[in-house]
Amino acid sequence: MYLNQQKQLEAGLREALRSLYQIEVDTVVLEQPPELAFGEYATPLAFELARRLRKAPRKIAEEIVAALGPVPGFAGFEVAGGGYINARLDRAAAVESYAMSGDVPPPRQRLHELVEHTSINPNKAAHVGHLRNAILGDTFVRLLRAAGHQVDVQNYIDNTGVQVADVVVGLMHLEGLTLRGVEEWVAELAATGERIDYACWDLYARVSLWYAGDPDQTEARKKIRLDTLHAIEAGGNDVARIAELISTAILRRHLETMLRLGIEYDLLPRESEILHLHFWDLAFEQLKAKGVLYFETEGKNKGCWVMKRPGTAETEPDGGPDEDAKVIVRSNGTVTYVGKDIAYHLWKFGLLGRDFAYRPFFRYADRECWISAETGEANHPHFGGAQAIYNVIDSRQADPQANVIEALRGLGYTEQAAHYTHFSYEMVALTPRCAMELGYEVAPEDQARPYIEVSGRKGFGVKADDLIDKLIAATRAEVDSRHPELSEAERDATARAIAVGALRYFMLRFTRNSVIAFDFKDALSFEGETGPYLQYAVVRTRSIFRKAGTTPEAALAGLRGLDLAPYLSGPGTEGIWDVWLRTAKTTLLLDQCIQTAEPAYLAKHAFQLAQDFSNFYRLHHILSEEDPARKALLLATAAVTHRELIRSLAWLGISAPEVM
Repeated sequence: MYLNQQKQLEAGLREALRSLYQIEVDTVVLEQPPELAFGEYATPLAFELARRLRKAPRKIAEEIVAALGPVPGFAGFEVAGGGYINARLDRAAAVESYAMSGDVPPPRQRLHELVEHTSINPNKAAHVGHLRNAILGDTFVRLLRAAGHQVDVQNYIDNTGVQVADVVVGLMHLEGLTLRGVEEWVAELAATGERIDYACWDLYARVSLWYAGDPDQTEARKKIRLDTLHAIEAGGNDVARIAELISTAILRRHLETMLRLGIEYDLLPRESEILHLHFWDLAFEQLKAKGVLYFETEGKNKGCWVMKRPGTAETEPDGGPDEDAKVIVRSNGTVTYVGKDIAYHLWKFGLLGRDFAYRPFFRYADRECWISAETGEANHPHFGGAQAIYNVIDSRQADPQANVIEALRGLGYTEQAAHYTHFSYEMVALTPRCAMELGYEVAPEDQARPYIEVSGRKGFGVKADDLIDKLIAATRAEVDSRHPELSEAERDATARAIAVGALRYFMLRFTRNSVIAFDFKDALSFEGETGPYLQYAVVRTRSIFRKAGTTPEAALAGLRGLDLAPYLSGPGTEGIWDVWLRTAKTTLLLDQCIQTAEPAYLAKHAFQLAQDFSNFYRLHHILSEEDPARKALLLATAAVTHRELIRSLAWLGISAPEVM
């Protein structure tokens, strides 16, 4: 409702400008006044036009208000201060309309969009940092789909990279295992209920220490690592088969971990198929033909195929080689990460001229998750050929992402480059208190730090499943003490819903450019800006309807035909309109989140709505109200809060349990 009324007001203002001054403006800025007493919208339009029209802003504002006339849904307009125009909604009409119809997202052009997120190296267990990526990506997918977008979700799997190679080195050179031995080890882990992603977590840390453990062996061990990596990339040998066995088993564990948080995928494209299906060869020909790549004949990049970095000059001032050029193919013929990524993104946009084969890999409740393959099933969903791409990758990858975009531009794919978004985010760390709760030793001088960085290579960090388990255990203890009357299954489901809500909200409440220091106590608090606080607000509204013997739907329908105007302004109505106005902005926030690729705005909106409802609930005694019309409005206010909190939480991937 708020967004629709905003668009109507904007259209009215544009028409007034045409009628009065025969002018068009690029944008009409609409703001919310600092206090609702001044109205629901304000515009500084007159100030922006003052120099152009050579009139005082207040005079312009008065002329615009006079020319506006009646605008549907608005009670009136007034000039404030030196030239602001304030607009007041017809509150009673707005409440009745919003109660009946809700706030439907505006129809959009249906782009085929692709969101890539999670993308964990399949060499060890997922950790807390990976959870931020996955939760951000999954939430953004939910927002896009809520707005009517067609979205595919992909999770890129680098199963031939150096991290997988390190685990293979550990198995073969630290543990002394052959392919047969690794197969037996994997079977033994499965038989004893041990987790392969956890076992490889420890092994990966040991390998990292082993590489630097003996100075006399450093070069020899580096060569072992490089030879292992090359064997994996080449395929068709026992080293590659070990890598395939381990990475596939760990990948399955990753999907199981993410499913605990309600996170699902459509496709798992793998680096091995990008290599073996020769995606790069096709991309390389395009890049050379268009002059995006050139062969460097001198300087530090001599013998390499390179490309200009974004924003650099065409030639160096002294005529020498561009020493800052991005190397795409090294002098030894190997392709860099950026090169392979360019090829992959040409496939994403349907510009490569080659496709993967596909086979089903992981079953969800209602569909399959597919994986790339060299040979696969004939009948499979269509993947790739997207019109817009969002890559959820941390901020440290800004340079590689910028180079891929520059390559697309250089190839002439300017439209695709414009629809390529690096959905970046900062790291997740631990508070010292959280690290100590997890059993890590924290030096006294580090206990005063705001956060402690995690390191998978050093084995220091929080495994995602351990974190989820610990959150569930903490919430289960609380649920058991509060609700012993519930069955075992009900208490378990309630604890899981609260734990997942706490974790997802904690990861979403901070803007993407903020470093997060995770803390159990902060995330699980029932007070303040937390998931449990929002869930409790929903539980409180449900309690009202149980006691009133009605439902939210019936309460909203009960407003039909009532004269609501006396109850929406004036003494004794404090907090009521605040709730309705906040709920009416849900679709506006959805639109803002998509336009800015920032889910934190919706998280903040949901929290503010819960706060507004808490203030309203404190001021008004719903169940004991004697005025029938006023009681109907109070019940409907609780109902609209319930509806919009449930909807906002669902977009954030959070469910609301029946009790807390």
